[in-house]
This record gives sequence, structure tokens and C-alpha cells, in this order.
Amino acid sequence: QVVESGGGLVQAGTSLTLSCTASALRFNLNAMAWYRQAPGKQREFVAGIGSGGTTDYAESAKGRFTISRDNSKRTVDLQMNNLKPEDTGVYYCNLWSRYRETLKDLRGTWGQGTQVTVSS
Repeated sequence: QVVESGGGLVQAGTSLTLSCTASALRFNLNAMAWYRQAPGKQREFVAGIGSGGTTDYAESAKGRFTISRDNSKRTVDLQMNNLKPEDTGVYYCNLWSRYRETLKDLRGTWGQGTQVTVSS
């Protein structure tokens, strides 16, 4: 129901834009978010955007990442600037979870994600 794209191998300090296209059922003016899972770590919230454009970011993303959405195209983008090696991971797009620490309301709903690797 969501397809993520735009990942790749980049050097630290550079930029990358991830894109997510969601089905009408999934998108439907819901609040959406980007998450990431680093090797050996749990999946974590990165940035979220409400249907009206309200945004929130993890501390690690503030000042570097920008989330945006186009309701007419059912897309959610994540512009990532000044990338760091610790940004490496698989990035996923999904509904904005009500449970920021456990993401338990999104179990079984994850897509394939897109790999981002930042070299130092």
C-alpha cells in the first residue's frame, strides 16, 4: 500500500530525497510519517506530517530533514540534508503512529522500505 524510493549510497554531508507513494486507502488525508531502522536497532520515528501540514521531527532529524506531502499525488517526501553515517538504515513510510516508542499500531503494515547508506 506504500512504495518507498530514492535511497542510495551517499557520502556524509550530502543530500538525498526519499519519496513515498501511498494507495488512496492508505493515504486518504491521514497523517503520514517516515521511519528508519538502522542495522541491529529497532525501527524508529524520523518525521511526521499531518493532513494539514503540521510536522514533527525526531531530535536527530531536526534542522537537517524536511518532510512534505502532496495530497493530490498521494506522496510524502523526506528531504535529507547534511547526511551523517548514523543516518544509515532502511527508511519506511507509513501512517503516523500513535505510539512513538513501540509503533505497535503499525505492526504488519510495513512496506519494503528504501536503503540509505551514508559513508564517512
